[in-house]
Amino acid sequence: MNFEFHNPYFLALFLLFIPLIVKDFAKKKKSGINVSTTKNMLVSGRFSLIQKFLKITKYVILSGLILALARPRTFTVTDDRDESQGIDIFLAVDVSPSMLARDLEPDRITALKKIATDFVKKRSGDRLGLVEYWGEAITKVPLTTDHQVILDEIKEMNPSLDLSGTAIGEGLSVAVNHLKNSKAKSKIIILMTDGVNTVPNAMPPQIAGELAKNYGIKVYTIGIGTNGYALFPVIDVFGISFEEQKVEIDEATLSEIAHITGGKYYRATSNESLMSVYNEIDSLEKSKIKSNKIYNYDEYFRVFLWLSVVFLMIDALLRWKIFRIFN
Repeated sequence: MNFEFHNPYFLALFLLFIPLIVKDFAKKKKSGINVSTTKNMLVSGRFSLIQKFLKITKYVILSGLILALARPRTFTVTDDRDESQGIDIFLAVDVSPSMLARDLEPDRITALKKIATDFVKKRSGDRLGLVEYWGEAITKVPLTTDHQVILDEIKEMNPSLDLSGTAIGEGLSVAVNHLKNSKAKSKIIILMTDGVNTVPNAMPPQIAGELAKNYGIKVYTIGIGTNGYALFPVIDVFGISFEEQKVEIDEATLSEIAHITGGKYYRATSNESLMSVYNEIDSLEKSKIKSNKIYNYDEYFRVFLWLSVVFLMIDALLRWKIFRIFN
């Protein structure tokens, strides 16, 4: 909820109060009223109170009129967005323990989080969602235009050594399930993994790829990891240590998924190449959607206008009362 004055320049009229205040409160020689009876003393006392009150009503009336002219109001802003013209993008991110490997700087997951954050910030006109997968898959954020939610989840994204396995097909199928009914002109999944499918009873990646194809979803696949060997996390009795292991990525499966869905497979072997991958996807999938902002206003000038009218009536009534008393 936001607040503003539609015509704030009318507030400058409050400066006219300065000469009025000087006139009302400057020291003057008191002009007394001859009082000879108790009745006249009471009348004079009532007159004094009414006179003081009338000084106040004058400022209330003028203030109400000035504020009404300035038109105070609150407003909310909503986006009028044609969903059929935008691009819906789901990020499906492997968060298995191997994402802690140190062949990217400082490790795979940290490098990915930074680059994915930059990517999200560039997609201001699109709806985005986030799936994390390891031996199973969960939806972290459904499709939304609230990109801050996505950014917050990416920031908190961290692999755990308890999250064993890599179910590529599960991660892909969960993202497909969210996009299948989308009316967007283009539906995209960016699937990121640094390994091979290790969960035999899970959804096969190729079947998930066919599902994506049937629903008109394009899948860009990214294999993260250097060629050769990398330092992988290992748990032993002494805690977590790192040892060199051979980097294995199922490039054939990732390439097949990308090919059958009309996407493209990328291999990211460094921070720079991973950034280049995201930049290329960003350039290939440009949204032409235009989002119009709709402003919904609640006006309050009537409140101040009625306040002025009420006090004007009170003022008139009191002045008529004074006239009756002294005439």
